[in-house]
Amino acid sequence: MFTTNLVPMTILLVEDDEVDIMNVKRAFKKNNISNPLQIAHNGLEALEVLRAPATDIPKPKIVLLDLNMPRMGGIEFLREIRQDPELSTLSVFVMTTSNEDGDKIDAFNLNVAGYILKPLSMDRFIAAVSTLNSYWTLCEYPE
Repeated sequence: MFTTNLVPMTILLVEDDEVDIMNVKRAFKKNNISNPLQIAHNGLEALEVLRAPATDIPKPKIVLLDLNMPRMGGIEFLREIRQDPELSTLSVFVMTTSNEDGDKIDAFNLNVAGYILKPLSMDRFIAAVSTLNSYWTLCEYPE
């Protein structure tokens, strides 16, 4: 678990596929990642979560983002948050099945922290989430 001033950091998963959501939850459990995980099923829902008034759950500082979603896809969501001064510093990791160079270029031009192709096997997915967790725990985040 990674924290900010000993408060567990919340992670926002933006994913429309229920199987992928369950896989992320399973990978978190296998890696003993106990950070709160908020779920949004598309970019519009994610913006609602991020722009909602403060609650007991700290605002997410890390976003795991799928690209191919209904209503508002990942690239459109990235454009929106990068233009918003309140959200522009979010660390976003793309986790997608899209291996298109255009998607990778668009994502990196919008300052993603990483672009990860969803592996087919659960073991590889668990290993990928473990690597992300190692990265997060090494990073310092502003308050």
